[in-house]
Amino acid sequence: MIRTRQNLLGWGMVSPTLVVLALVVFYPLVAAMRESFYTSGQTLDADGFVVEGERFAGAANYAGVLGERFLNATFNTTLFTVVTVAMEVVLGVAMALVMHRAFRGRAFLRASILVPWAVPTAVSGLMWKWIFQADGVANAILGTQILWTADGVWAKLAVIVADVWKTSPFVGLLVLAGLQIIPAEVYEAARVDGASAWQRFWRITLPLVKPALLVAVLFRLMDALRVFDLPYVLIGPRKASVETLSGLIWDEATRVHYGPASAYGTALFVYIAVIAFVFVKLLGADLLSDVRARKKESRDAAA
Repeated sequence: MIRTRQNLLGWGMVSPTLVVLALVVFYPLVAAMRESFYTSGQTLDADGFVVEGERFAGAANYAGVLGERFLNATFNTTLFTVVTVAMEVVLGVAMALVMHRAFRGRAFLRASILVPWAVPTAVSGLMWKWIFQADGVANAILGTQILWTADGVWAKLAVIVADVWKTSPFVGLLVLAGLQIIPAEVYEAARVDGASAWQRFWRITLPLVKPALLVAVLFRLMDALRVFDLPYVLIGPRKASVETLSGLIWDEATRVHYGPASAYGTALFVYIAVIAFVFVKLLGADLLSDVRARKKESRDAAA
């Protein structure tokens, strides 16, 4: 009886959140999936009369998933995700290690490192667009005349540099939170045993900070897979070298191609869901085991 009341109380407390999620997340998702099977606009029926309105199209809108533009956008999105997340993890861990040290001016250094993450993405994109202009700071420092913001390989590199600059502090902040819960006695014992700085990092810091690092990587993966604003502001729309899946969906929707846009959006949702599932399944076992252990302890305590 007590356990039933506790379950009812729990469901009652989370029900407002579930209602909000249903209205904000699940309903738009279901509506987009439904829209992906329909087409709209004017067409001719079998008798040659103009027919206007929404019509069932079956899986015709998903034919574009195998098209060259969609595959190019998928490649760009995957490339940006892999390269930026890998670089942000390395730089973020380095930032966290520096911010974790005790020295004069540490508060100022922490604030300086976190400033890029606090800057809105649109503002960051405009700033880097000014830096990467033909007569901008980047070419002046490098002594080159590279057209960074034109369509091509240099545009990819410009977007990668801007994204890494902006979001590496986010990874560093989460890793710093994980570093601060590691007892100092563990490092003192390792020093007494003669462990080097590299051995302490590899054997102590990295394993103990792994949960926070996995959360940071997961958040960045899901965020990078739906990137849109930075390439749009920095390079511009409809640029093949930097067009992402979100950019392709936006372009189709603005041209009132709601059926293909919904189909591409559904494909992007499935892509992100699969990546997140594989990531948690392969690398997040420690996080899931901790959750299961807490549930088991609570059940044992209730019994």
